[in-house]
Amino acid sequence: MKTDFLELLEKIKKVNTTDKASSLLLSRVNTPKIKKALDFAIKAHEGQKRKSGEDYVIHPILVATITSYFNDSEDVIIAALLHDVVEDTSYTIYYIKDEFGQNVANLVEGLTKIVEIRDNSLIPSTSNEKLAKSALTFRKMLISSIKDIRVLLIKLCDRLHNMLTLDALPPHKQKRIAEETLVVYTPIAHRLGIATLKNILEDLAFKYLLPREYKKIDTYIKENREHLQLKLNSFIQKIEKLMLENGFKENEFEIKSRIKHYYSIFLKMQKKGISIEEVLDLLAVRIIVKKPLECYKTLGIVHLNFRPLISRFKDYIAIPKENGYQTIHTTVYNKNSIIEVQIRTFDMDKNAEFGIAAHWKYKLNTAMPNTKWIEDMKFDENIEDFYELAKNDLYSDDIVVYSPKFDTFTLPLNATALDFAYAIHTDIGNKAIKAFVNKEEVSLLHPLKTGDIVRIETGDEIIPRCSWINALKTSKAKYEQKKLCRQKEKEINRKLAIAILKGIFDLDSYKIRALIKANHLCENIPKIVDDKNFLKEAVKKLYQTIKKRNLLYFKNIKLKEYEFGNIRVISNKPISEIVFNHCCHPKTEDKILGLLNKKEVEIHHRFCNNAEKKLTKAVAVYVEWIQDSQNRFFLSVRLPNKKGELSKFINFLTKFNIFIHSISLGKDSNNCQLEIEFDSKNYDKIKEKIKKEYTLIEFVPIKDAYNG
Repeated sequence: MKTDFLELLEKIKKVNTTDKASSLLLSRVNTPKIKKALDFAIKAHEGQKRKSGEDYVIHPILVATITSYFNDSEDVIIAALLHDVVEDTSYTIYYIKDEFGQNVANLVEGLTKIVEIRDNSLIPSTSNEKLAKSALTFRKMLISSIKDIRVLLIKLCDRLHNMLTLDALPPHKQKRIAEETLVVYTPIAHRLGIATLKNILEDLAFKYLLPREYKKIDTYIKENREHLQLKLNSFIQKIEKLMLENGFKENEFEIKSRIKHYYSIFLKMQKKGISIEEVLDLLAVRIIVKKPLECYKTLGIVHLNFRPLISRFKDYIAIPKENGYQTIHTTVYNKNSIIEVQIRTFDMDKNAEFGIAAHWKYKLNTAMPNTKWIEDMKFDENIEDFYELAKNDLYSDDIVVYSPKFDTFTLPLNATALDFAYAIHTDIGNKAIKAFVNKEEVSLLHPLKTGDIVRIETGDEIIPRCSWINALKTSKAKYEQKKLCRQKEKEINRKLAIAILKGIFDLDSYKIRALIKANHLCENIPKIVDDKNFLKEAVKKLYQTIKKRNLLYFKNIKLKEYEFGNIRVISNKPISEIVFNHCCHPKTEDKILGLLNKKEVEIHHRFCNNAEKKLTKAVAVYVEWIQDSQNRFFLSVRLPNKKGELSKFINFLTKFNIFIHSISLGKDSNNCQLEIEFDSKNYDKIKEKIKKEYTLIEFVPIKDAYNG
């Protein structure tokens, strides 16, 4: 099916006249009503041209042709043909209703509304502002306004044709439209389960957004295509032979193969910090059988004959994804290759490629996919939230968990019980106090696994959990917690500022507040917790006020900077060391505070509940991360299982002036797998040297402040 679609797109790319476009459409769907709509579209758009110089009407005709692949109903094809008529010509929606009926008019009106929302939501093309933020507003408004999901399908096909003809536009507009495609349309295609559209849109957007990265992958795949195809062919021949030997007949199964699409390869490279040459699982095979039970028989054949990577096994047949997707995923070794194997029935294959559109095209005997995600995508997001959403909610591996009533929830891998609470409802997440997984009480940060049954208990109060934000996996949970924490941050910063000044001047809170008020610093004083220059200015002003009032004051207020690893402390007191308190696990990107205990500074997350309780009475000091002063990395490498190899490797590493934090060693009969966490500034050099002499498994940066 996907091959048929690619062939159709190749034909579409070659169309450059109205007659050719019309012939291609009518070769697929040809009824009197569609022919009437085609003639009307040609008449309505007469004289209009695209940027390429071609007749404008070619675009809606080809959009209708693409749409026909997913839904061949007359009304949908006609709506695709007429989707620009109301916007770009003098004909009204009432004319379309009279000529083609209410259903077509409703669809066209929905498509016209998208254009209006886009114009109102997106920044103009002349602006230098980044598009993504306004594109999120557009996506939210678009989803909120669409009543008929078929409108989204037509719009996705419209966007696909726009992406196919993007070469006619200048580079800045190409990037703008590509970014809009990735932010707005591919997430919708993903959630509708239409993998065919999602994958092609992603690759086209990737090509224009990151042309150099796209070119590297494209060059590698083209140069190695023959070799990769030989690997696939060899594996397929083995599978076919095994299937026939185990009772399947030739007409009872089908095997498809592919090299993974470029954008998914790029995401894998980014996630693991590796090059295209280091991506092991570029190859995928799909085995399609007739019945669900045969999927499990096929899985047995594959696992009994090829060593599986159990961590990569997922059964989406027993536990379907929220968008209706059903397939068994496994990854196996075949000689020196790693190949992803998908196993599904023919109906599941149609559903996976066409998503919700399969129910219109094939009338599958399966439940329509859950469209609750439309509600879930309506919350406001800033640009950081979106990219988190794109990485976590949409493109990562999913898990599927249940409520006690067995409602299904699809969450990103390693999602927590609190993520689940927010997936149910914002109020549930805000007021959650306890979580139960499979009837056992667990932490709200407990990572969930596919198949878990999760119950959340709530209290009466809304609870900000500001130090938890980085541990959450869904952007909805992160966003809602950030919203709760903004106000709390203002309160904490004010308390912390008072505590820092108390420590510098050795005065009580009442006197410090009076000095702040006298210097008109009430509004700005929270700034001192994050701005050392403002802290120094404020201290000078307060000191001048003390001297003017002839108060007896002999304290040394000269601030001194101390550095302990990647933490800077500023104080007028002698500081001997810092300690990290393990109650809140601050990381290098988190805001922190320092509580002074004699000569020791105790580092906490700025939003740590324990620290907040101490803050009213405690003395604090100014603390901040020293950016890029240390680079911490996690290294996993395979060593020969021989005497002295560990010592030899450690000596090898120490030549690069590294500081080792932790070492762990595991082994099988032939090899040792060594895992080391260390600081170094020679990442690239070390990586290249290790690759020459050892088997490198993983080498990635770590942002933790300490190994917690």
